[in-house]
Amino acid sequence: MSADAGTIRLATAQGRWLLAAMILGSGMSFLDGSIVGLALPAMRSDLEAGAAGVQWIVNGYTLMLAALILVGGSLGDRLGRRRVFVAGVVLFAGASVLCAAAPTLEVLVASRGLQGVGAALLTPGSLAIISASFAPEDRGSAIGLWSGLAGVTTAIGPLVGGWLVDTTGWRGIFWINVPLAVAVVWLAVRHVPETTGEDDPIDYVGAALTALGLAALTYGLVDGSWLWGTVGAVLMVVFVLHQRVAPHALVPMQLFADRVFTAANICTFAIYGALAASSFLLVQQLQYVSGFSPLVAGLASVPMTIIMLLFSSRAGALGTRIGPRLPLTIGPLVAAAGLLLMLRIGDDASFVTDVLPASIVFGIGLTVLVAPLTTAVLAAAPMQQTGIASGINNAVSRTASLLAVAAIPPIAGITGRDFADPAVFGPGFRTGTLICVGMLVLAAACAVTLIHRLPAPGPASGAERTE
Repeated sequence: MSADAGTIRLATAQGRWLLAAMILGSGMSFLDGSIVGLALPAMRSDLEAGAAGVQWIVNGYTLMLAALILVGGSLGDRLGRRRVFVAGVVLFAGASVLCAAAPTLEVLVASRGLQGVGAALLTPGSLAIISASFAPEDRGSAIGLWSGLAGVTTAIGPLVGGWLVDTTGWRGIFWINVPLAVAVVWLAVRHVPETTGEDDPIDYVGAALTALGLAALTYGLVDGSWLWGTVGAVLMVVFVLHQRVAPHALVPMQLFADRVFTAANICTFAIYGALAASSFLLVQQLQYVSGFSPLVAGLASVPMTIIMLLFSSRAGALGTRIGPRLPLTIGPLVAAAGLLLMLRIGDDASFVTDVLPASIVFGIGLTVLVAPLTTAVLAAAPMQQTGIASGINNAVSRTASLLAVAAIPPIAGITGRDFADPAVFGPGFRTGTLICVGMLVLAAACAVTLIHRLPAPGPASGAERTE
């Protein structure tokens, strides 16, 4: 008989297996991001894609994830978090197979969108399950371990993915998700208790508005269309207005009455936008301008991931003790310093003296901020709404990633089919990276001015039940 949700201790066998399932499940989406970024130059060459096509390989996935992750959180609260999490893992794996077999750019982008749907189901479930299942005194450490250990797949991913791109081509990178998915489903069914939250009807009108709004806005940014960009912005405004009056809103606006929840999501938007855009630019700078192979370019993310693996749990526990304000102020500034060091990466870059120091400093900054940021968001929400709170925060981070990858390259001058020319991409990399530095500084300013307390984990609500 499994322990009741909300009482599982991290030191028990069930606690360790439950955390392993959530880490591997989330790790699939993290792995996808790191490997696909590495393979973009190979995909561009094979599928004859320009800058916009390369952006859509990334954005097709992120668009569906950002648009539907709120629905995924609501479905988990209503139908069962474990049930929806497992469905997302299965769909993600199936879509990965379609990506591997894609004959054209259009099919690949569509399959990436289907991957995003699967990720929208599994991603909010992982954090919601951790928050709902573990005893309050273990949640900070569990979230910290999730943040760091999920990065193990991200650390292994660039090595395996780079080797696959070098030896078998980019299609091989999508097969990695299949054995991971099998392991996750087995662990979840065997060791994860079912939990549910509120069972209100799902706001499908809100879901349609956010999906259409983000799609139009992204298309307008990537293709430089003011018309579509304006349509997207208007739809997003209508979405916000609808949420204020909808009886069963997709985004419960009362959550934003908590200043910590609001400020943490503002920080999330700036931080994850900077992270996505800088990663998108870096892996291509290393290949197009510096001339590194996909395998060597992939090594750039390994130091930061190892640092997160070793110290994220401690950062999460520290954030619980001292509050999120200091980590969320210092962390983005240290990460910004890492990006400034990346400006030294040029056509004659040395991996040891130019790439490695920047990666280490950037990794230290991320380690300081990620676990306290996540803990602050979830702790600021009522227990019965942890699923939707996780969904909102993930939607914010994915929307930031989507818009940053869509907007920053064109702003930086990276457009057209000749964007792979070092004379074009190099200056664009510098401009885009400096924009990302500004976003991280903005996040630090938001934290120091708006976050002043540590939300205490609330007791389980009567709406929280187990099976």
